[in-house]
Amino acid sequence: MALNYTTSELMVVAAAREIADHEVIEVGTRLPILAFTVAKRTHAPNAVGFYDCGIVRDTSVEDMLFTMGDTPNLKGAQWCTSTNNLMYLMQKGDVDAGFLGGAEIDKFGNINTSYIGGIEEPKVKLPGSGGAADIAALSKRLLVIMNHEKRRLKEKVDYVTTPGYGDGGNWREEQGLPRGGIGTLITTLGTLKPNMETKELELYSIYPGVSIEEIHENTGWELKHSKYLKETEPPLKEELDVIRSIDKEGFWTGNN
Repeated sequence: MALNYTTSELMVVAAAREIADHEVIEVGTRLPILAFTVAKRTHAPNAVGFYDCGIVRDTSVEDMLFTMGDTPNLKGAQWCTSTNNLMYLMQKGDVDAGFLGGAEIDKFGNINTSYIGGIEEPKVKLPGSGGAADIAALSKRLLVIMNHEKRRLKEKVDYVTTPGYGDGGNWREEQGLPRGGIGTLITTLGTLKPNMETKELELYSIYPGVSIEEIHENTGWELKHSKYLKETEPPLKEELDVIRSIDKEGFWTGNN
């Protein structure tokens, strides 16, 4: 029987499937919180979550979180510490993946959360890094969640707040960044992954009901296709049950 689900629920599931068992995840806020919970309760029971506010837990939350510092996230946590301590662990290479979002991302996975229109004459001033550049430099890979719109997925971002693969190829190694770079971009239309040689993001999977033409129309560069291109597997009932047990009223996932 076909299941009904929203695009946001599919994004949560797609993100959760990027988390492997026993991995340490910098969780982030909003949809990543749900994604980590889905992974913990399905295929990755031994994953550990780092939250930017200083919370570390190896159990999933039982109640809705509007912010990562909400009381339900404190309950049952293994460690409540400072953000600095978590950054020290990240510097050691202990974090497998970090979740980020952004206003813009380009074809090499560089993210802008600072200035729309560039730094010299910005049209919009955004919040800035907030630790995102640190996460991008120190975690082993990035998982990025964004709306798939042409104004967001650009040939070149207006300002690099968070480094992805720079100009492509071996750029990160040349800059002295020994690990990291975007692993998967999860959007409202599908997922993109970097080509292992060029590091350019390529279309990896398409959501059910979405056409390739729609994806190309909403991408700001000439998007190449991965040789592994496929349709994204729809959410399983057990995955939706986890999401809806937490986000009962669809606060994060019920709008589309």
